[in-house]
Amino acid sequence: MPDFETTDEGFERVSLRDYTEKAYLDYSMYVILDRALPHVGDGLKPVQRRIIYAMSELGLKASSKYKKSARTVGDVLGKFHPHGDSACYEAMVLMAQSFSYRYPLIDGQGNWGSPDDPKSFAAMRYTESRLAPFSEVLLSELGQGTVDWEPNFDGTMNEPATLPARLPHVLLNGTTGIAVGMATDIPPHNAREVASACVHLLDHPDASVADLCQFIQGPDFPTGAEIITPKRDIEKLYDTGRGSLRIRARWQRENGEIVVTDLPHQVSGNRVLEQIAQQMQSRKLPMVADLRDESDHENPTRLVVVPRSNRVDADEVMTHLFATTDLEKNYRINLNVIGIDGRPQVKNLQVMLTEWLSYRTETVRRRLQHRLDKVLARLHILDGLLVAYLNIDEVIEIIRYEDEPKDELIRRFGLSAEQAEAILELKLRHLARLEEMKIRGEQDELTAERDGLQETLGSEEKLRQQVKEELQADAETYGDDRRSPIVQREEARAFSETDLVSSDPVTVVLSEKGWVRTAKGHDIDPAGLNYKAGDRFALAARGRNNQSAVFLDSTGRAYALMAHSFPSARGQGEPLTGRINPPSGATFSGLLMGEDRQRVLLVTDAGYGFVTVMENLISRNRNGKAAVTVPKGARIMPPLSLPEGEDLQVAMVSNEGRMLVFPLSEVPELAKGKGNKLIGIPPARVQNREEMVVAVAVFRPADELMIRAGKRRMTLSFRDLEHYIGDRGKRGHKLPRGLQRVDALEVIPADDGSEDAKGAGDGE
Repeated sequence: MPDFETTDEGFERVSLRDYTEKAYLDYSMYVILDRALPHVGDGLKPVQRRIIYAMSELGLKASSKYKKSARTVGDVLGKFHPHGDSACYEAMVLMAQSFSYRYPLIDGQGNWGSPDDPKSFAAMRYTESRLAPFSEVLLSELGQGTVDWEPNFDGTMNEPATLPARLPHVLLNGTTGIAVGMATDIPPHNAREVASACVHLLDHPDASVADLCQFIQGPDFPTGAEIITPKRDIEKLYDTGRGSLRIRARWQRENGEIVVTDLPHQVSGNRVLEQIAQQMQSRKLPMVADLRDESDHENPTRLVVVPRSNRVDADEVMTHLFATTDLEKNYRINLNVIGIDGRPQVKNLQVMLTEWLSYRTETVRRRLQHRLDKVLARLHILDGLLVAYLNIDEVIEIIRYEDEPKDELIRRFGLSAEQAEAILELKLRHLARLEEMKIRGEQDELTAERDGLQETLGSEEKLRQQVKEELQADAETYGDDRRSPIVQREEARAFSETDLVSSDPVTVVLSEKGWVRTAKGHDIDPAGLNYKAGDRFALAARGRNNQSAVFLDSTGRAYALMAHSFPSARGQGEPLTGRINPPSGATFSGLLMGEDRQRVLLVTDAGYGFVTVMENLISRNRNGKAAVTVPKGARIMPPLSLPEGEDLQVAMVSNEGRMLVFPLSEVPELAKGKGNKLIGIPPARVQNREEMVVAVAVFRPADELMIRAGKRRMTLSFRDLEHYIGDRGKRGHKLPRGLQRVDALEVIPADDGSEDAKGAGDGE
């Protein structure tokens, strides 16, 4: 509390900090306790409770006629809830929408909104309403001494602090709310499942959350969408009181079309169609031809997605739509309520149901005690009336001749004031002989009821049995089958850029001045294409339209771009530097295409190298990623895609005519770096560009190796290479005179038909 100081003028003075702190804390507690959070007893926020109570006071039962909603809102605002009419009416509308509440509390007539636009409801002067039958769960015991009453905002009348809920309504309809520093998000549940869990908890007070989850499978939303959260996660959610839930739309195939029949809770069908249409316009759904909304009164949700052909995989399309539209949504769960101790707290399922059962048991006890008090009072009156009938003549004489007949009756027959008053209020027609028989019959009935009530109130076991029987009866009356199935589904995955592109064979061509383009097919001659003046062919790679083309620059950085994104080879292409940002002065030394797991040999002419896979070279960053560490004075050689198979061999030739052949298995596999020394060349000679590697090839033992030196050719089998085989890192042996200025090494596959093998040593 702030420290107040009284001045001479009679004013109270307090520091601004203390005053604002207290004011904010008071406001926070008001929002938490009196506006935003539901009570565990009846599961209602104050405004909802006041609306339901006001409608019951107006006589708007489920069997009565509808009345204008403005009448209800006026009563609520004028008597109990001095806030804005629009907020009050919106709370009322929410309780009437069958797509928002699992068990609506209000029966509305008129436009109360639609699933596509829940806030499209008509003004309260147009709509009419009355209480729904389910509201009896909250109201049927209200006038039976079951709840505490408190003054309304102006103290002119009383209102119930809570409503005597016969079922755990806090879970049945759920609620959402944002207070100060806390929030609540309670999903709706199935009445039969929750009642079964409560019955089990009555029989087994020590039951765990896992035991209760045998009865409560999970939330049950008004729509029939699927809950795809794993059951172990749902159990964890109930155990902690916090978590999230994933809900996915339900769909089916009809005549080759995809028909969505149930949407997640509070998802708009129009919004889903807009999301799909946007993807179609941006060409992210080329396999979808058309969309239709066929929803009507018979089919509240019927969204039709028309595939472009029968070859389209509907499951893949829907998996993409689940990942990219509201056909699948995450819902936050936060079981934060005001407990029976009046304090807000996040409660797990076991604590929440235990508290509610405590509230319900006390409510039943108070109801039975209230009835017992009524029965005892009536029996007391009947005892007095029976005395009067047995002494009817004397009673009549006292009433006729005594000035104070009430006092005389009390003195003469030993009656109480209440009994004497009841005798004096008897009507003459009730003095018939038949009335005495009725009194004795009513006495017998009430005596039996009194004995039953006293027996129930005197035994905790019988009281618990009474609560259990009422729970089961109400669950049978108001419960229904589960609407939201809980199923196991695979994780939704959106189409990647490559999924939306055809897998046609293409050849990516790069010119010396850095112009890039894509030609269809693998049978083109890249050098024969038309180039700009002063420009010519530099690099080419064969692959698929949906693969990445990886460019390797002279500094060792790798850049990846989709092959389908390049202009056609019918033109002269576009500058590669418009897509990427290589370092100043860098040139391009290599071009590769292949699957992500395709193995690649990266070598510098200093004789260092390593094996990696394509996915290690792929980066969508315009600045690329570091792939090869280039020794001082060295240059990167064109990378080699490695063929499939075992016992692969590497042949390397230096400019001095030395050749070394060694197993590829001796080359390390790295994600990036300098690699190991493959052929022994002194670093000083590399820096001075005196000695370097000029040709590299990878081949199988069954293949032949062709050495090209100027116009001379020599083809060697693996057996012929025995003289050049050595350990990795050696200098190798001299080639024969005339073949020491090697231009290239070419691999001649043993089967003459393997495209992969041919490309392994061509250096393109």
